[in-house]
Amino acid sequence: MNGNLNKFAPLPLRLMIGISFIYHGLPKLGAGHADFSQSLTAMGVPAPELMAWALALLEAGGGLLLIVGLLTRTISVLLIIEMLVAIVKVHFPAGFSFMHIVGRGENGPIFGMPGYEVNLLLIAGLASLVLSGPGRCSFSKRESVAAEAGARESQRVSQGEPSLHEVK
Repeated sequence: MNGNLNKFAPLPLRLMIGISFIYHGLPKLGAGHADFSQSLTAMGVPAPELMAWALALLEAGGGLLLIVGLLTRTISVLLIIEMLVAIVKVHFPAGFSFMHIVGRGENGPIFGMPGYEVNLLLIAGLASLVLSGPGRCSFSKRESVAAEAGARESQRVSQGEPSLHEVK
């Protein structure tokens, strides 16, 4: 891929992952908040009411921040942690597959709790954003510029040139 286009590579990840987290976070801020809080209580999460608000805000607000490219690395790390906890606390018992069919009904399959497949896909995308930064189409120019400077420095050192950070 052209070097100039590489800087735009994080954009589709930011958009799709951001939309996904907004989609799942908004109901937890609204009508579904009480149910989410009760689920956290049943899982033994400490301070479930506070955590329900914190996680809902992280998902909805973090999704929005990913879309616009602000605090991309920080939000991605926080969402990775949330996804890891969700795998352990919620999805692991259902297995890998997102499509967890638990039986057949009159109208077709009956679905149970989804497995951790989608959580791992989100973690992979978020990890890519941690490594790459937000890219060119973002409001976080400093983060993007710092990532590019680091990449140039790594390339310089890998080609045998001295690091700009070495003390002479």
